[in-house]
Amino acid sequence: MKFEKKLTVIQRRELILIAAILVISGLLSGIFYVKNRKPAEQVVVTVDGETVATLDLHKDADMVIDGYGGTDHLIIKDGYASITEASCPDKVCVRTGRIHRSGELIVCLPNRVVVTIEGEE
Repeated sequence: MKFEKKLTVIQRRELILIAAILVISGLLSGIFYVKNRKPAEQVVVTVDGETVATLDLHKDADMVIDGYGGTDHLIIKDGYASITEASCPDKVCVRTGRIHRSGELIVCLPNRVVVTIEGEE
């Protein structure tokens, strides 16, 4: 005896409606996200929640950040910011790589350092 489950017309319409709602909501959120994103202008460096430096993303800079438990080496070059060296054991901040878009960040938890790209106010 073969058991086949067939979708009724109502079930098919419900699935199509759900899929359409998901696609439309995804498109609207993507448009909202892109439209409200500010152009990247500056790099904000915080240590343990306090801002220690605000640098122009479009000017090359080289900075050693004294964190809570060690140091991080921040490089800003060609409109990108990256941490190239860190005294922390896991080096997640170094492996994050280069960032350049507003809202992106690099976090070094052991040193309590956060490097954030921000747009114009």
